[in-house]
Amino acid sequence: MGIAISIRLPDGLVAKLDAVAEDTERPRTFLIQKALEAYLDDYADLQIALDRLRDKEDEFVTVGELRKSLGL
Repeated sequence: MGIAISIRLPDGLVAKLDAVAEDTERPRTFLIQKALEAYLDDYADLQIALDRLRDKEDEFVTVGELRKSLGL
């Protein structure tokens, strides 16, 4: 079992959450957990991309080079 966390959400956001919960027959907690997991995964990917952009030694591949390597 995990740690309980309390949050305060705007009424409109709760209404949207409740609508999705009803449509998917899932509890609010499940939906909030999955949304937070997806956000944190995206954030980690963003950080990796930003680190690669800042790395002056990392090679860049143009769209043309990528297409050529894929045979497109």
